[in-house]
Amino acid sequence: MTRTIMCRKYKEQLEGLERPPYPGAKGQDIYDHVSAKAWADWQKHQTLLINEKRLNMMNAEDRKYLQGEMDKFFSGEDYAKAEGYVPPAE
Repeated sequence: MTRTIMCRKYKEQLEGLERPPYPGAKGQDIYDHVSAKAWADWQKHQTLLINEKRLNMMNAEDRKYLQGEMDKFFSGEDYAKAEGYVPPAE
């Protein structure tokens, strides 16, 4: 049976994640309040940010920046975008 949650990003009942994506309280919060759809959208956006801004995931400051942007993305705040990126037409 699929687990549904009230998604923090999309403000509607959507399918939840199968398991917490991070260890600890942060992972549990995402598991409880972020839908699988929102998580997939974040992962695509995260890849754009890593590439556009040339972030190094071995660098603690870059990981901290990305986590801050993730929090903004899920809470509906203004978050960093990849400059000049135009999504492909569907």
